[in-house]
Amino acid sequence: MNPTVKQNSDAYALDIAFMRETAALLLGPEREPNALPPVPKNLDTLTLALRGHLELLIPEVEQRAGQLPKDSAVRYCANACVGEARGKLQAGPSPRYGGEAGHARRLARVLRALCDHYENELKPTP
Repeated sequence: MNPTVKQNSDAYALDIAFMRETAALLLGPEREPNALPPVPKNLDTLTLALRGHLELLIPEVEQRAGQLPKDSAVRYCANACVGEARGKLQAGPSPRYGGEAGHARRLARVLRALCDHYENELKPTP
C-alpha cells in the first residue's frame, strides 16, 4: 500500500504526517525555516515523492474548499494555494532559482502550505 494513503475503515485518508516528513527532508523542521538541510543524495526520488503527494492532496483540498461559501476567505486562500501548487508542478527546475534542489524545495514549501489548509482550515463538517 502507498505510505501516503492510510487505510481508514470505509475510505482512504491522506497521511499528512508522512507528507510533512517528506517536505522536512528538504526544508528542515517547520519551527526552523531558515535552517535548510543539505541537499539529499536521492533528490530525484524525493522530487517524485513530493510531486505524488501534491497530486494526491490538490484534489482533496480543492474538494473541501468547494464546500465552503463562495465568499469565504478560507476558500479563496485554499484555492490560491491549489493554483500555486499546480503552477509548481508544471514548472521545471531553473538554474536561476537553485536548479533541481531549488525546484524540489519549492514543491516542498507548497506541499506544507496545502497540508496546513487540509488540516487546519478545511476540516470536514460532521
